[in-house]
Amino acid sequence: MVLDETYDVIVVGGGHAGCEAAYCAAKMGSSVLLITMNMQSIAQMSCNPAMGGVAKGQIVREIDALGGGSGIITDKSMIQFRMLNKSKGPAMWSPRVQSDRMLFAQYWREQLESTPGLNMFQDMVSGLLVSDGTIHGVKTSLGLEFRSKTVILTSGTFMNGLIHVGDQNFGGGRAGERASTGITEELIQLGFEAGRMKTGTPPRIDGRTIDYNLMEEQPGDEHPGQFSFTGENKLKKQRSCWITHTSQEVHDTLKKGFDRSPLFNGAIKGTGPRYCPSIEDKIDRFSEKSSHQIFVEPEGWSTVEVYVNGFSTSLPIEIQHEALRKVQGFKNAKFFRPGYAIEYDYFPPTQLKHTLETKLVSGLYFAGQINGTTGYEEAACQGLMAGVNASLKVKGEAPFILGRADAYIGVLIDDLITKGTDEPYRMFTSRAEYRLLLRQDNADIRLTALGHKIGLAGEARMKVLKLKQSQIQKGQQALDKNLPLASINEVLQIKDEKLAKEKIKTNKLVARPGLYLKDFKESFQTQDWWNDEVVEQLEIDIKYGGYIARERDNVAKMKRLNDKEIPENFNYLKVKGLSYEGRDKLEMIRPATIAQAGRISGISQSDIHVLLVYMGR
Repeated sequence: MVLDETYDVIVVGGGHAGCEAAYCAAKMGSSVLLITMNMQSIAQMSCNPAMGGVAKGQIVREIDALGGGSGIITDKSMIQFRMLNKSKGPAMWSPRVQSDRMLFAQYWREQLESTPGLNMFQDMVSGLLVSDGTIHGVKTSLGLEFRSKTVILTSGTFMNGLIHVGDQNFGGGRAGERASTGITEELIQLGFEAGRMKTGTPPRIDGRTIDYNLMEEQPGDEHPGQFSFTGENKLKKQRSCWITHTSQEVHDTLKKGFDRSPLFNGAIKGTGPRYCPSIEDKIDRFSEKSSHQIFVEPEGWSTVEVYVNGFSTSLPIEIQHEALRKVQGFKNAKFFRPGYAIEYDYFPPTQLKHTLETKLVSGLYFAGQINGTTGYEEAACQGLMAGVNASLKVKGEAPFILGRADAYIGVLIDDLITKGTDEPYRMFTSRAEYRLLLRQDNADIRLTALGHKIGLAGEARMKVLKLKQSQIQKGQQALDKNLPLASINEVLQIKDEKLAKEKIKTNKLVARPGLYLKDFKESFQTQDWWNDEVVEQLEIDIKYGGYIARERDNVAKMKRLNDKEIPENFNYLKVKGLSYEGRDKLEMIRPATIAQAGRISGISQSDIHVLLVYMGR
């Protein structure tokens, strides 16, 4: 039975990737249907109740700058804000928010329901409608068919999901919800390569049974910021998190269950995340350490449920219980639910184009954990890019692709498409070679105009951006003028520095180590450009100007290689001089440019030289 009209875009899955995909596609004018197995669990934070963090915070700000929804939803539901790595350079500054889990899901649901052109339906998608290499819609477990011009799969951990707790395992996409079946087998029949990955989650605890007096308090920032560049939803009060530690006694208790651990006894076949290992994996891999940090995180304003960050485990419940009660502050802890591991299907992302459209089936897009990533932020930005490109494809417009010098989103997608991943991929600042340009503070300057051009960021966003740019320009002009000698020496005296003998431009003073714009606040605070956001931007440009200029030069050099396109039907088998591995990798991945070819694992510089010569350079 065919239900409804033909949609422009069908999004399968209501997690972080699915929400962004559906929201962005509809916002751009496409007719969208979001199909999810359970409409009561849309935008669930299946793991920790937090958004952002190192590199992840930059991604959320980029999503917001482009016109996506995650930044605003996060600001509305946050209970604590912290800017991480402030002791390091600005390329490392990363916003992180502790969220109210229930409010986060509620606000996303409300956002989706209030978006024109966005429809929702509750059912399990069990198959795809494909003919002549093109997607035409989906089939559901109720025997329904929904027709569409494009389909975005955002299945998360649900495809053939298998949950492990000690000796027990059972089908499920997450605790309390069934797994999704049927799609993997159909995709394999269509010629896709599939694999298995694993992730895990810690037990949730009744906060009334925790002794916080034995823990270290971790409050939010004194002056909390926010993710969205709109300036709305400022945080006025905060909840603290807490820090405690495991001990050798805790480790010894956990080891008693290792013989029943699905991680060690072969029950789990999938590859787990290297950078977010379970507690049993940590004490096995780092056996020389007698203690590991545990972050105790509240799940919201009005719940006593607590997330035990750092204690992810799939050990038997009784071992989890006994070991956790030996952690300082958890002596009388009572479980709300135990930790568990989950295995699920994924599809190596080298099977995708940079638009996240599959190479095998036209109009079919993958976003989120189906591509081998881990993390809400990584999933959300893929959802945005898939939603945008599906909408553009339907309109017959050029695709929207971000490069490695444009955004962390561009780095993430290029890494996935070019290098692939055989373990859950997580974003780090170290993955971005131009991270000084891709800071969290300038995401709007980098991306909002691009979002506006494709119809995602509205006029209100552009108005906010233009005001900021105008204020920065005014600030630059003001700081490029000499200050009165008395004003200069007043600051230098306070800083116990050698007094000046003549007037100096403010930007030259601020370029010195130990001097900051706030030191000269008295001279500028009445001017209309003086505000925290603009001052931070100006100071970064002054203090790191030389490094920023050098990085821009590197980008320009790389752009010349990026501009050297490789024809889509290029026959690598005819190119003499390529290594056997290079020929095979190039033929499989089919890079769009010389620069992308150079980033493929196994491609040597001599392979690139051969390609350039063959193409007439």
